[in-house]
Amino acid sequence: MPANGNPPLKLQFGLINHEGRYLTAETFGFKVNASAPSLKKKQIWTLEQDSKDTQVVYLRSHLGRYLASDKDGKVTCEADGHNSDCRFLIVAQSDGRWALQSEQYLRFFGGSRDYLSCFAQIITDAELWAVHLALHPQANLLSVARKRYAHLSMEDGEIAVDLNIPWGVAALLTLVYLDGKYCLKTCDSRFLSSDGKLLTQSGRATAYTLELKCGKLAFKDCEGKYLSPMGPTGTLRSGRCSKPGKDELFDLEESHPQVVLMAANGRYVSIRQGVSLAANQEDETDMETFQMEIDKESRKCTFRTSQGNYWALVAHGGIQSTATEVSAETMFAVEWLGHKVAIKANNGKYICTKKNGQLLAVSDSIGEDEQLTLKLINRPMLILRGENGFICHHKNSNTLDASRSVYDIFTLLFSNGAYHIKGVNGQFWYVNSAGLVCSDGDTPEDFTLELLEHRRLVIRCKNGKYLHGDQGGTLKGDGHRLSSSALWEY
Repeated sequence: MPANGNPPLKLQFGLINHEGRYLTAETFGFKVNASAPSLKKKQIWTLEQDSKDTQVVYLRSHLGRYLASDKDGKVTCEADGHNSDCRFLIVAQSDGRWALQSEQYLRFFGGSRDYLSCFAQIITDAELWAVHLALHPQANLLSVARKRYAHLSMEDGEIAVDLNIPWGVAALLTLVYLDGKYCLKTCDSRFLSSDGKLLTQSGRATAYTLELKCGKLAFKDCEGKYLSPMGPTGTLRSGRCSKPGKDELFDLEESHPQVVLMAANGRYVSIRQGVSLAANQEDETDMETFQMEIDKESRKCTFRTSQGNYWALVAHGGIQSTATEVSAETMFAVEWLGHKVAIKANNGKYICTKKNGQLLAVSDSIGEDEQLTLKLINRPMLILRGENGFICHHKNSNTLDASRSVYDIFTLLFSNGAYHIKGVNGQFWYVNSAGLVCSDGDTPEDFTLELLEHRRLVIRCKNGKYLHGDQGGTLKGDGHRLSSSALWEY
């Protein structure tokens, strides 16, 4: 496992047939069809590889059942395990589409609408499926061969693959899906061209076909060559290979939130002075940036430094960045207080800032010295996905949809413990008198973010109510309680 310690993200995707319709697993009767025009929950499939034969894959539906074909070509999605009928081979085509072949019967899967079968002996257009990744599109990119992460190198105007840990906003890449192909977008909104240059507009040279090999991703350009890291800094560009080897393979990994913390004394919490944490710096560098990794079960979090160590509670309430492994002493509970946060250590005490800037977990209650301002630094481009889809501008009004299969990229601007959210039109989000979130404000309105769960945050309006998607898929700012409709993957 690389230095960041993250497993690769599970590959989840939609499969689009020759008629532009998505393979769908219906909730009732375990039936499958290809009728849906967009990618929602029922259209998401998870790829699982066979433990003994990496060529064999299983396709698991949102219901946890597996796609299967019998000897007569009848297709179902009822199996609850890796049965022999569920074993498929991916036959990748030059245009990036897949043909799915039953390993047992050597027939190909295809069709349209309710008429799907796995009986074709040759591949025609009806047996080809385009792949639409269903992951959150913002991630870190890891080179399998170099075991290094990609990041924007502003000085050289390129994407370099030479980071041990994906640190700071430069390591955040966005996969933009356009007409069956993908573009790689940097944190400053430029697109990677196959020659390694970064362009402000997407086009033929910035579009890549995704291919899968042994569960890893390869990016094929319009000339049939593959992206790989080149030279000492690992400049990401197309090489000479027309078949992907280890150098051309990548993993996508979750991008954890990275934050800076300002104490009551107006200084940033830092490790610049040594292993003991102190709020004594006036500027933000890697030494003042910490990665929050939130535990799925307890919802407590660890704070990781750019060197890979964790904050840890030590004797007498001290906090030091010395731990190399997660333990009870490295887990902290964050309490969200509107524009501020308080952090409680494993001894049940709150962290407070002493007169000399030292941080100690010695307080029983929250006063001014126990409050910190937390700023999220690695999501300047914000893409939000709720339980029913992405947030996107409504086509015919100033409101926002919360259940779309396509997303808009919003700009997140920090403002003294709160955030302003700006749309592609340069105007701001606000909540109107009817509780609707609108996107055409001339002046910014304060929202607060709470990083409550692993990979999910909550957004509160200035009146303290929750942003949520309503039954009709509209984004509203009138939620009175925290529910699943108010949690957003980011």
